[in-house]
Amino acid sequence: MRAVAGTSSLTEQVIEAVREAIHSGELRPGELYSVYRLAEQLNVSRTPVREAMLRLAEAGLVRFERSRGFRVLRRDPREIAEVFHLRLLLEVPATRRAARHAGPGLARALREELEAMRAAAADHDEPRFIRHDRAFHDAILAAGANRRLAEVVAGLRDATVTLGASTVDRSRSLADVAAEHEPILAALLGGDPDAAAVAMRAHVTHTGELLVAQAAAENGRPADPADIALIHDAADESTT
Repeated sequence: MRAVAGTSSLTEQVIEAVREAIHSGELRPGELYSVYRLAEQLNVSRTPVREAMLRLAEAGLVRFERSRGFRVLRRDPREIAEVFHLRLLLEVPATRRAARHAGPGLARALREELEAMRAAAADHDEPRFIRHDRAFHDAILAAGANRRLAEVVAGLRDATVTLGASTVDRSRSLADVAAEHEPILAALLGGDPDAAAVAMRAHVTHTGELLVAQAAAENGRPADPADIALIHDAADESTT
């Protein structure tokens, strides 16, 4: 496992290093690992490792075992489906509202974020891409003028990130993800609330479906139709 280095907090760096190790198979589901040994491997003190493990445990990615260490858990497809169920119920109507109140400032911000996403995709820089992807969605939520809703959606996105759930280079490329934002931007620029809502619904639904299927495959089984149905039900409800 690589030692941590960079400008972000040590806790964030440990979280990212652990997620990478889980994805690569270096840390395997069901195996017992030592916090002390992990700190040595990452060349950091035990404090940021403990903090990182607590956050990963809250997200359901690891489980602490008293006086023994921690175990990596398999990602639960149902949990991912529930996150996207909520995102659809909140984010799609918020996009419709944003389209009704969109001004030149929102249009300019979204264009800039989408261009930055395309540039990051061309450089295959996933962390930079994710920052601009998030900023794109945040700008739309802010335009909806409901701060509490924006905070809830941010928490749902954080949960997905902490779980390490990503479709990049597994079921679609960064360029593919950027392309899914183009109809959203076009609808908002055209002042079409319904088209904006439909485009956001398609993007979030597709992401949820792919992540549920990936998590199910990691558990050695196909996606549960009930999990996919939960996402589709929310998609239908969000645009009625």
